Amino acid sequence: MEVNIYSRKAIEKLLQSNFPKNVAVISFYDPVNRRTGERDKPVNYSLKTGRVFPVAIHDIDLEILPKYGLTYDTYFPEADNLAEFIYSAYNEGLDIICQCEYGQSRSAACASAILEHFYQNGISVFADYRYYPNQMVFHKVFDALNHLKIQNVYYNTNKIL
Repeated sequence: MEVNIYSRKAIEKLLQSNFPKNVAVISFYDPVNRRTGERDKPVNYSLKTGRVFPVAIHDIDLEILPKYGLTYDTYFPEADNLAEFIYSAYNEGLDIICQCEYGQSRSAACASAILEHFYQNGISVFADYRYYPNQMVFHKVFDALNHLKIQNVYYNTNKIL
């Protein structure tokens, strides 16, 4: 499985040209701005793939959570569902695109967690100067993937892990 990181601008350009086949997309975007009420819209992938997991999530650090009325436990409640989406893509032999606004923080963290979970080389994203992986996103995705793997082993499902 190949895992790629894109910004909104880069993915919108790719959508107008040779968008890859056999790909699942994880698309991070900003939720409603509490101060202005404005909302970013997720990138529209509908003409290129139906395998999209959109995630409206703030790109914030642990110490900022209380300002948003969040705790570590309430931040990124979609992580378990995202882990199932990732495993589904993996089991189907799909590549994964992780995309966020600038392609540096949320998407990089998600890609790093996927690479660490499956191939033990997620540090390569942290070591790349182009990226600043959001550590909370990394831990939430990585923990959810590990939990799903343990759960599937415990219940002895027939999924490829």
